[in-house]
Amino acid sequence: MSDVCIVGAGIHPFGRTEGRDGMDQGVFAVRQALADSGIEWKDVQFAFGGSAASGNADNMVSQLGLTGIQFINVSNGCATGGSALNAAASAIKSGEYEIGMAVGFDKHPRGAFNADPASYGLPNWYGEAGYMLTTQFFGAKIMRYLHEHNLSREVLGRIAEKAFRNGAKTDHAWRRSEVDLETIMNAPMISDPLNKYMFCSPAEGAVALILASEKKAKELGMPLIRLKTSVMRTRPTGSFEVFAASIDVERGGTATELAAKAAFEQAGMGPEDIDIAQLQDTEAGAEIMHMAENGFCPHGDQEQWLIEGKTEIRGELPVNTDGGCLACGEPIGASGLRQVYENVVQLRGTAGERQVPGDPKTGYTQVYGAPGVSAVTILQR
Repeated sequence: MSDVCIVGAGIHPFGRTEGRDGMDQGVFAVRQALADSGIEWKDVQFAFGGSAASGNADNMVSQLGLTGIQFINVSNGCATGGSALNAAASAIKSGEYEIGMAVGFDKHPRGAFNADPASYGLPNWYGEAGYMLTTQFFGAKIMRYLHEHNLSREVLGRIAEKAFRNGAKTDHAWRRSEVDLETIMNAPMISDPLNKYMFCSPAEGAVALILASEKKAKELGMPLIRLKTSVMRTRPTGSFEVFAASIDVERGGTATELAAKAAFEQAGMGPEDIDIAQLQDTEAGAEIMHMAENGFCPHGDQEQWLIEGKTEIRGELPVNTDGGCLACGEPIGASGLRQVYENVVQLRGTAGERQVPGDPKTGYTQVYGAPGVSAVTILQR
């Protein structure tokens, strides 16, 4: 079985775009990806796409062209983009198609996400008591984690400071101003120990990726950015997840640990083989936990890694080089694909001011979402 390659990538800037709805942003990203790959819409054989708040993705054919394309809508929370990519890669691996597309977009209203308890199999009282407010869950989870692994609160500030520093170098980011550590640490508290600079915000944006078989990619003359693996896993017994009505006394693993293990096995690689990583950072604590859950460092070593600059753009393992969710915001349908987009431009060497030096050849992404799902990809040039 030949590798699946990413031959085109397009992005609509994240943040707030007045006068342009989510679907329009998706179409913008698709047209950019088509131009990047040197093909036309009529050449695309199939598509998978999704959005949480901006309508069914297949409706974009009204603007792109009525070609009769097979276009399947995907809905899987924060893993929507990663799931669309996984499905697109599988369609090409099957041998049925040679070229297709994964697309994700969203335009969320201002304010916190307003999840419905019934959508997650929970009773109304769970929402009435305020537990659907995810800031509370993330605050409680990272408070416990800091205590268990003897990490200071300053580690959260260091994550946010890095995010805004990288976002300032990123043309598609929403937050493009650096914020110093002292300002971050003294900001108003939201959900202890996380303050206002340590959370991402619901946002707008879109990403489209054109995938092709290795044979087709060579015909197009594109650089071979291989999608070595794309996997998604759900939570195991004993995990501590968002929208969980309780926590097991006997602790288990996590969806991210399962997805990371499967991805490395499928790619024939280990954490030591990765040159650049994009990790889910819904809030600063998520990046800290995911550094360890994905196998990049032992639990408890994250603070020393940050102090030594190991996850900076010029560090040993650059993490969230475009500023991640903290700087870009989180349009649910597009967020996971943004991570893959960032690795594509990094592996091509076209990331501008935020380009990772040393000619990176492998890129890793991990996205996490409710009610405990995680998707991982590994790219190789």
